[in-house]
Amino acid sequence: MGFLSLRPLHVSSVYLSIITAGLGFLTLIIAKRKTTLFGTLLQYLHFSLWIIALFGIFYSYLTGDFGGREYWEFNPFWALPILISFIVYLIYYLHQMGFKEKWPVYYWMWLTGILFFIFTFIENYLWIFSYFRSHFITDMTIQWKANGALVGAVNQIIYGIAFYLMEKISKDTKTSFHKLSFAMYFLGLFNLIFNWGHHIYLLPTEKVIHYIAYAVSMTEWIIFIKIFYNWNNQLKENTTYYNFFPYRFLMAADYWVMLNLGLALLISIPAINLYTHGTHITVAHAMGTTIGINTMIILAACFYFIKPSFISNKVLNFNSLIFWIVQYTLLFFLISLVAMGIKKALWQAGLDDNTFSEMMNENSFWTTLFILFGTILMFTLGYFVIYLFIKSWKKINS
Repeated sequence: MGFLSLRPLHVSSVYLSIITAGLGFLTLIIAKRKTTLFGTLLQYLHFSLWIIALFGIFYSYLTGDFGGREYWEFNPFWALPILISFIVYLIYYLHQMGFKEKWPVYYWMWLTGILFFIFTFIENYLWIFSYFRSHFITDMTIQWKANGALVGAVNQIIYGIAFYLMEKISKDTKTSFHKLSFAMYFLGLFNLIFNWGHHIYLLPTEKVIHYIAYAVSMTEWIIFIKIFYNWNNQLKENTTYYNFFPYRFLMAADYWVMLNLGLALLISIPAINLYTHGTHITVAHAMGTTIGINTMIILAACFYFIKPSFISNKVLNFNSLIFWIVQYTLLFFLISLVAMGIKKALWQAGLDDNTFSEMMNENSFWTTLFILFGTILMFTLGYFVIYLFIKSWKKINS
């Protein structure tokens, strides 16, 4: 197919898999509530539209039918069933949940995630109108704004599922109603709305946008400090729930949040962003989010909902070994990306007199490590996928 097709196919597959997993787990959760025929019809309508969109998107890539923008390079026609499916899902969600009871924090996270996805997805396709295409700076600003906010919207859904799992594992229903939980939620929502601005430091937009974006990005230090504050409690919990894999993957996601947030805060500082923009350091941030945080939460949810039957100590120990291989491999995988990014950042800044090809050749050691650790990650994460699929299949047919 060639890199021209494989790259967007890869990026869209990653993005759509996270969205699909989030909606799948959310549907499992809210489908437990009493529903009506109308609710069931909405659920099937949403699912049908989503499947049509996925088939259309992959058909578009496989036949080279492009026409979209970054992350959504497929023919824009297939964006329509995605948008309609999310609108249907919003109606389904409100129909199922209602407002007769007090909502825990994760209910609000799911609602705002769905709402902001719809809003920013529409923004993402404003470029189809000639008015926006004819104003280059405006077009670029909206595109990067939408892409940044879309990730934040999906994270609201995924992180809401993490909150739900933590409540079910700990059996502590009060935490989801605490003022602190809602304060952290609003801080995350605040960042979803404004944090995208650090993506466009290099665009000649209004300076006030850059200032607001920088200020909002720095509020993430509050989350960072909160994670450290809870460190001792987490260490105590780790010894209690260590062999419970849903908790173990949530624990891993929590640690990856800390590491990835630290990197994100650094590259949000304009003086650093000037060097790191367009390098593998940005890729490390993206990969740390999708693999270290989102994938760990998704695996935690898989283990929780599938609930594998009795696991022998031999299998448990083997699963533990694979778990730790995944964590350490991902760490070295990200370190290799950061090292590659630093080398390119120095070259971009004119501090390296080599040509581009010479600079890339000097990066061959880190590139080799990147490929090596990426391959190990593929097989070790693939093991958990196969393991969970077999357990799920046995559970269905038992």
